[in-house]
Amino acid sequence: MPLQVLSLRTMLKVFARGAMAACAVALTTASASAAWPERTVTLVVPYAAGGVTDVLARLTAERLQAALKQTFIVQNDVGAGGIIGTANVAHAKPDGYTLLFGPIALLTLSPLTTKVNYDPDKDFAPVSIVASTAFVVTVNEGFPAKSLAEFIAEVKKKPGAYAYASAGGGSITQVASLLFLKSAGLQMTHVPYRGVGPAFTDLIAGNVQMLSATPVELMPYAGSNKVRPLGISSERRSRHMPDVPTISETVPSPLVATYNGLLAPKGTPREVVDLISKAMTSAVKTPEFSDRLFKIGVEGVGSTPDEMAKTIEADKKSWLMVKDDIAPAK
Repeated sequence: MPLQVLSLRTMLKVFARGAMAACAVALTTASASAAWPERTVTLVVPYAAGGVTDVLARLTAERLQAALKQTFIVQNDVGAGGIIGTANVAHAKPDGYTLLFGPIALLTLSPLTTKVNYDPDKDFAPVSIVASTAFVVTVNEGFPAKSLAEFIAEVKKKPGAYAYASAGGGSITQVASLLFLKSAGLQMTHVPYRGVGPAFTDLIAGNVQMLSATPVELMPYAGSNKVRPLGISSERRSRHMPDVPTISETVPSPLVATYNGLLAPKGTPREVVDLISKAMTSAVKTPEFSDRLFKIGVEGVGSTPDEMAKTIEADKKSWLMVKDDIAPAK
């Protein structure tokens, strides 16, 4: 069959039609992004109402609603330790109207300890870290150590003889302890509990000797003279506990924190992502919003999407350091 040779006029017509179609798609996408938000935006929290993540999400929704002049609601989509709600957002339409509000550990830690039905690397676009909270190495009052250095020296004398508690196998409280223990060259026995409350009960009773907990979890016990905070896993001392030194003041150790923030389904227009991020960055800088975060026990962050992406990667590297020692989530 002889080859068909298109005339120059025909080729130009084909090219013109293709260019017009491409422009139409681009204009439609740009128009949709420019108009966002035209209707209610849902922040999905993969945990039950009433916890710190839920409270932060509601404060965030309130601030975004004021800044962007549209309704923002919080939807609690619970189950499987946050996996169900996270997966539902991963598979949602990437139009900016469904966002995830939760800890980045759902992308960095959960896939190491349990089966997830989303790809933490490919299914989400970072938007902004709203707040963070570090972990405090805590012992009971009867433990023979008044400082972190003394604690390290005491535990090194008896490898494996002392025990540390966690809020459950594979929980961030366990991993925070593991990273500290690895950094200090210590060996302790892991005792998992069903939540931080029971872990504190046994810490106070002396059945375990150490627990890593957030300042907000520690505060109800701090004034009881039954527990003693020794070091915090943040870069700087916490405003909530300014007398507690950072772990790195005693021994070099990775930063460990729960970072709560916003994630969008992959493919969400970058213009929308940037708009949300800028609104949160501005909010965190205001004394009123910052004070509200402080009162619930967290530190405001307000990161850009790129800064959030870097934090996610750093988190992954930290967890991989102790991957083989992390107990499976139950």
